Amino acid sequence: MSIDQGAPELRRRSPSGSPQNRGSPALPDEEVTARAKTSAKLYGVVTPDPAAVNAALSPNIHPYLTQPDLLVLDNLFHDVHDGNRGKSATTDSKLSPETIEARADDTSINTTHDATSISRLKALNNPNDAAFQPTVFVTWDAKDIPEPINHYIIRPYARLAMRIVRHPTDVVFLTHLLLYSTVNLGSALYMMFYHFTYLHGVAHAVYTLWCAGSFTLMMHNHIHNNGVLKKEWRWLDMTFPYVLEPLMGHTWDSYYYHHVKHHHVEGNGPDDLSTTIRYQRDDLFHFLHYIGRFLLLIWAELPLYFYRKGKPNLALRALVSELGSYAFLYYMTALNPRAATFAFLIPFVQMRIGLMIGNWGQHALVDELEPDSDFRSSITLVDVPSNRFCFNDGYHTAHHLNPLRHWREQPVHFLQSKEAYREGRALVFHNIDYLMLTFTLLRKDYLHLADCLVPMGEQIGMSREEVAEMLRSKTRQFSEEEIRVKFRS
Repeated sequence: MSIDQGAPELRRRSPSGSPQNRGSPALPDEEVTARAKTSAKLYGVVTPDPAAVNAALSPNIHPYLTQPDLLVLDNLFHDVHDGNRGKSATTDSKLSPETIEARADDTSINTTHDATSISRLKALNNPNDAAFQPTVFVTWDAKDIPEPINHYIIRPYARLAMRIVRHPTDVVFLTHLLLYSTVNLGSALYMMFYHFTYLHGVAHAVYTLWCAGSFTLMMHNHIHNNGVLKKEWRWLDMTFPYVLEPLMGHTWDSYYYHHVKHHHVEGNGPDDLSTTIRYQRDDLFHFLHYIGRFLLLIWAELPLYFYRKGKPNLALRALVSELGSYAFLYYMTALNPRAATFAFLIPFVQMRIGLMIGNWGQHALVDELEPDSDFRSSITLVDVPSNRFCFNDGYHTAHHLNPLRHWREQPVHFLQSKEAYREGRALVFHNIDYLMLTFTLLRKDYLHLADCLVPMGEQIGMSREEVAEMLRSKTRQFSEEEIRVKFRS
């Protein structure tokens, strides 16, 4: 949310204040007319007049998207309207992360709408720009809060918080630390040591599930950047995970060892314990096997992975952290079985299942020709749960290209590197999150996935059925022989 009410905001597509239209970026009247035919082709609108296309586009551009996501989507739809496919992709167009970063920094912007979108995105992140907007909450933006509350409470709080968080944009991390340390911790302590009721236990577990995504992606930023607070607050930065992680379903440090020291090293390749390439990724039984293996065996498989890779120190640390967490859960359960079930055990199971559903969605669509390409083994989502509530987790390809990139910079990188995404035949979706993408794949509903695709490059002009078949081809299980050939060093 913004603390600067004077910052320019996106105009709304519709003058109506209805939920269906709130938050969509405006098109000038002549642009609405010009884009109507394209929208009709893309979304099945049969009457290409301005009123019809406004009504048709509003459910496709979600009203609750963040302002950066609205800018990104409007930019991409502009390309679709103009038929801008970029340079022709070739079969040997694999780009390294270094190349993509070089292009982002050095390549001149050739179109006005690209330059405008990138300029506005950079302004939102620049504390010295009048349009700067720190993120204070994930649920509300400044426009949703009455001005007296903004003036007397929110802005003073944000100015204070910016003296604590590492990046001026990240006020939201302090907001969430305060929330979890009071509501979640306070509720758990009350159940464990004062009075337990099943109604309280269920409410606590449901609320913890609601918080799980935001907490996990806050920790995602923490583990990749060695903290989220300034040096003066390092004591808090390094201790709060050990208090909050068990409450939110994580075991101590396991997210760091598995995600940073393992997953980003292997990149969904053959040695990645959470790889999807050996599974038929629209098959329910394969998915259940994937979930079950992680739930039952990751405590042993991860230390053994480090040992096989010649990293005995990491193997020992991962094993001790995991077993120490299980000992803590056992002790809490022995102390108060009913309360611990809702405060610790249910969140633990919820988190483990959620992590694997999410990872399946992030890496379900793997290119059959170049499965080792970051562009072709991960996806980009422009959606509300991933980007508003989970700190731009939808920009997963960008994250794999540079795991250290700040979360607020992901949309900027995406637009700056758009040509490389086209050449890499990357997949971009909107109005679907990783969980729903996983469930949609398991239903084999490829036409719905085709409706959610935002076409780029050669994908522009493909029919709905062609897109569906293209997506279906990227869920096929790889044989061991194919893996040896395609992933050879």
